[in-house]
Amino acid sequence: MDNTLQSQLQPLREDIDRIDQDILDLLNRRAQTAQAVGQVKAAFDTDGPVLKPEREASLIRHLQQLNAGPFTEAGIESVWREIISVCRGLESPLTVAYLGPQGSFSEQAALEQFGHAITKLPCASFDEVFRAVEAGQANVGMVPVENSTEGAVNRTLDLLLNSPLKLLGERSLSIHHCIMTRSGTLDGVTRVMAHPQALAQCQGWLTQHYPALSRDAASSNAEAARLASEDPTVAAIAGAVAAEAWGLKVVAAGIQDDPQNRTRFLAVGAQDTLPSGQDKTSLILAVPNRAGAVYEMLGPIAENGVSMSRLESRPARTGQWEYYFYLDLLGHHTEPAVQATLAALKKRAAFFKVLGSYPVHI
Repeated sequence: MDNTLQSQLQPLREDIDRIDQDILDLLNRRAQTAQAVGQVKAAFDTDGPVLKPEREASLIRHLQQLNAGPFTEAGIESVWREIISVCRGLESPLTVAYLGPQGSFSEQAALEQFGHAITKLPCASFDEVFRAVEAGQANVGMVPVENSTEGAVNRTLDLLLNSPLKLLGERSLSIHHCIMTRSGTLDGVTRVMAHPQALAQCQGWLTQHYPALSRDAASSNAEAARLASEDPTVAAIAGAVAAEAWGLKVVAAGIQDDPQNRTRFLAVGAQDTLPSGQDKTSLILAVPNRAGAVYEMLGPIAENGVSMSRLESRPARTGQWEYYFYLDLLGHHTEPAVQATLAALKKRAAFFKVLGSYPVHI
């Protein structure tokens, strides 16, 4: 029976080996072509950005449409993100800033968005992420903007309001929190640390299981994990990747109150993104402080047949109960319907800022 099994598996394994060799040859051909692109740009003294979010998104979507299976669409995105990342890196390295240290969800979002062939620049705060990109220390930054449980990440909204950076892309992650310690138990632990958003996302579980633990904020979940790795009285809430990165043991996994907990991240940079075929446009508005102003503001969106996927308000901090409104519209700002909508909104708004158009993450 064993011999029969082996005799049937052996030719299949040999076939896989030959296919892998063909794939490797094609990957090297693709890499050489990417290098040739860089050489042509250098010959014409073109210093345009190596990152092309619209080109990458449309390429992956096209391959997904061509796919006859059984390779999955998610698999296509995952594999080609890495292929694109490596080839992009051969042309010019991409530096990505994000909230660190190692093991944060922001790092995970950056790697899923841009692949592993990047130069990572972990930062201590969202402010530092924006500063690094604005100063040219990083090509792009990755920041969380909203969570399905706790809503908007307010510091990111404030930074988008005042920063000259533009939105280049988005990424949605399933967020699964773990509580972790050096020992793998909570013996001797007196406090639990995490980013305030993570503490809020797990407050029900903590109240039910460990109500006596002090809850202290950290600049990031990964920073909480780093601190827990140094202090046996501290438990951290973070992702499983952070436990591995900082040598911690998971006490309990999946402790978020909402099992469908997700966080949306935005990529920020200095460049404009061309249409990809499936895009969003994000903007910030403020309206005059008078009756019916918000209703009038939304009129042009419906009149031009544009879909709005998000509307978030944020106090303007003027002391006059005024608000900024953060909107996501489906479509690129160069599309006629979106263009007409933006022009009408600009006329009616007391404040108007387009944050950018970028490929939709499906």
